[in-house]
Amino acid sequence: MSSSCSFTEVDQLCVNALRFLSVDAVQLANSGHPGLPLDAAPMAYVLWGHVLKHHPANPQWFDRDRFVLSAGHGSALLYSLIHLTGYDLPLEQMKKFRQWGSMTPGHPERGQTPGVEITTGPLGQGFGNGVGMAITETHLAAHYNRDGFKVINHFTYGIVSDGDLMEGVASEAASLAGHLQLGKLIYLYDDNNMTLSAGTEMAFSEDRAQRFDAYGWHTQIVQDGNDLSSIAKALENARSETSRPSLILVRTHLGYGSPNKQDTFEAHGSPLGTEEVRLTKRNLGWPEEPPFYVPDAARTHFKKINDRGENSEADWNATLAAYEKQFPELASELKQRMAGGAGQLAEGWDADIPHFPADEKGMATRIASGKVMNAIAAHFPALIGGSADLDPSTMTGLKGLGDFQPSGVSARDRQGSSGGGWSLDGRNLHFGVREHAMGAIINGMAGHGGVVPFGATFLVFSDYMRPSIRLAALSGLQAVFVFTHDSIALGEDGPTHQPVEQLASLRAIPQLIVIRPADANETAQAWRVAIGSADRPVALILTRQNLPTLDRTQFAAADGLQRGAYILADVPGGNPDVILIATGSEVKLIIAAREQLLKQNIQARVVSMPSWELFDAQAQEYRDVVLPPSSSARLAVEAGVSQGWHRYIGDSGDMISVDRFGASAAGEVVLKEYGFTVENVVQKALALIRR
Repeated sequence: MSSSCSFTEVDQLCVNALRFLSVDAVQLANSGHPGLPLDAAPMAYVLWGHVLKHHPANPQWFDRDRFVLSAGHGSALLYSLIHLTGYDLPLEQMKKFRQWGSMTPGHPERGQTPGVEITTGPLGQGFGNGVGMAITETHLAAHYNRDGFKVINHFTYGIVSDGDLMEGVASEAASLAGHLQLGKLIYLYDDNNMTLSAGTEMAFSEDRAQRFDAYGWHTQIVQDGNDLSSIAKALENARSETSRPSLILVRTHLGYGSPNKQDTFEAHGSPLGTEEVRLTKRNLGWPEEPPFYVPDAARTHFKKINDRGENSEADWNATLAAYEKQFPELASELKQRMAGGAGQLAEGWDADIPHFPADEKGMATRIASGKVMNAIAAHFPALIGGSADLDPSTMTGLKGLGDFQPSGVSARDRQGSSGGGWSLDGRNLHFGVREHAMGAIINGMAGHGGVVPFGATFLVFSDYMRPSIRLAALSGLQAVFVFTHDSIALGEDGPTHQPVEQLASLRAIPQLIVIRPADANETAQAWRVAIGSADRPVALILTRQNLPTLDRTQFAAADGLQRGAYILADVPGGNPDVILIATGSEVKLIIAAREQLLKQNIQARVVSMPSWELFDAQAQEYRDVVLPPSSSARLAVEAGVSQGWHRYIGDSGDMISVDRFGASAAGEVVLKEYGFTVENVVQKALALIRR
């Protein structure tokens, strides 16, 4: 695209085709948001029709530009773009908008529709996702590109709304994006001054351009959202700005063209109505019948986009082939990373994962996790991530692998927690105290591909990240969430920092694998699961305090973790008087309780149950071996709320848990006061047997 780009009647025809495919889909469904498609179609058309580098016949082409519709309620517009530009989305699917089993759900969902990069809808999330995609492109380009070989060279674009910019997650992500100087991130802001319930003047009156200027963004204002040439010029300017992300404020009219609903909040989230659709089409010179009408001239024009994409991908393939001859090792590594899933795991990626010797003193699982991460990172270049300003506490720094920072940023002290210097090739991300943005950014990185991202904070602050974690699970993203300081054993910081309900909250999220390992070797196995889980996110729940490293010559091997729960220590004949079940730091309690019970001729089976989700995925036969239906005397021990545990302990079982908030005192004192002692475990177990 150049500033000389001129637009014709055919271009306007294409804009209106987008508008009314969207409006007709909403009207037929009698559900949806017609306002944004009507006002944002011109900017979307200029971007997709003249700027975006993509190949509809190959939606997974790795060097395509990424597009995020952060304003996911405008999904009908995205589906219209996808259909008309030649992706595999038949018109019949447009007519099934928001219906059961269709490829056109109410908000965009990754994996449901070709051309949809990421699941959006909760406002602000897509904004953060785009930042993650831009970080990934920048990092991969710094690592793999060589003079004359730009094998990674694409932009991240998005359409954002007033609602997106109001959400705190967008503010967090925008601040970080400005600091990181992500010059290949460009957002079109649908600045229509309306929200769902009122005009923005009721709650959103700051100068948005100045706000983003202060974040370090490049901002422009397009006064007329229907001026295709001005939008094109603004996009060209943004693409030329290499050291700042760009926000283009495009002044639009919500529900543009609707005689009775334009510029009213009524156009936001409800169909226009049959009569208003007819009047809007008449007002914009569009045939009132038939619905879903697209002129042949518009379809022919849109087809050229697929042709351009084919040529762009062919050029890239030629560049990649030449690159492979010049840099065979780099090319091989890049191809593995582009493959994703199991294909990204080179032989020997886990060769240096440590086996920890038995040690009564042991170590905190956060420390074991840090050792395992660094062992993996040395052989698995896709592993990249960081923490919300907590690397020294979460132990997630990748030593010697550098900090992802623009070289031009000045600082008094450039010694990051990882060492290795500052560069865009660095694999340690510094999110700042921005948990919510960290989650959204990690999702964007995972959605981009080529990396396995992780983010770390204290477990109690997972609450700040919950919307992002939920979307990672909904989207089937390979993201790793590392949560340390996992219980009331945290101690003196008190109940504000002691997680109680967070484990249950995370376990309630479908498709999220939650793992709370009991010692260093279970932690190593947990990371094996995380790296191998290509289509599900994993949350690792780790301790601050030391835990004994179990002697695996006396106890079952730690790879039992991969089945979610396993018999750590059994009784002769396999017919226990009581089954003791625990996770994480409480496993050591039930091991000690077993020894005390044995002195009273009570036979106790010890079950380590680090992951409900992995256990529930096992065959019923295996689950019945670990927890036999005939054994009803079951005691679960976990330093969290009891919610959910009854599915494993049954009506006849019991639980030592924390069903109130914590307290400020030394960790060992708090644990004792809350009943996490060997004596209490023994007492509860005996009570079960005597029932």
